[in-house]
Amino acid sequence: MELEAAMDAAWPAPDREESGGWVLRAADGVTQRANSIWPRSEPDESPAQRLALLRDARAWYRNRRLPVIFQVFDDARSAALNAVLDEEGFTRQSETLILVQSAGGDAPAPDAGVELSAQPTDEWLRLWWSVDGRGDEESLTTARGILEGCRSLYALVRDDDGVPAAVGRLALPSGASGGLGGVYGMATRPDARRRGYANKVLRSLLAAGTAQGLYGYWLLVTAANSGARDLYARAGFREAGRYYYRQERPKRHLTGC
Repeated sequence: MELEAAMDAAWPAPDREESGGWVLRAADGVTQRANSIWPRSEPDESPAQRLALLRDARAWYRNRRLPVIFQVFDDARSAALNAVLDEEGFTRQSETLILVQSAGGDAPAPDAGVELSAQPTDEWLRLWWSVDGRGDEESLTTARGILEGCRSLYALVRDDDGVPAAVGRLALPSGASGGLGGVYGMATRPDARRRGYANKVLRSLLAAGTAQGLYGYWLLVTAANSGARDLYARAGFREAGRYYYRQERPKRHLTGC
């Protein structure tokens, strides 16, 4: 639960409400994560009571013109909820791996060519959005608000021509040393891939986190992204869990992962 809470804090939805142990989250449709229900606790409710919670959730999202989406963690806790969602015809999509790494041992050496900042610069945002974003300028503004809702470090590396080549973000939801850090926003310009830029960004973020006293890291990667999974495996990350999204009926295309 500590990790799930850290993940929620690292990507905070600006609009949220708690309902019977579920956390309803909305951000104008920008990213599934910020527009999904986190079933933080699943009390021993009857199917009828879960259906009542689902009815309330449907009304909440309908008022925001958004589909009902659950972020469901792939473990035994989710069995009863999955049974209700199966009965209601919810789809399964976007299987995502939760990878973790301890900060013990030798810290990675930061790369002198990586620029670190406490806020996302316009160059950082434009590169990240060009790779992972889906939407207009208004959506980008919402995405920036999500990013800045959690204290973070932002890394950017340039190519030989001085053009931004890759970026990444280290979320620091604990707000102080001695906590967990989450790696987000890893994006490399398509024509700059396979040149080691992403590895430089990742190493610099981990080095910066270790310097701040973090005891561990997590990151999220879709199960289908074999290239990114290889990068993270070489960096010492291992799988600690999975989740997927269960969606009732899409009413418009959501952005991001």
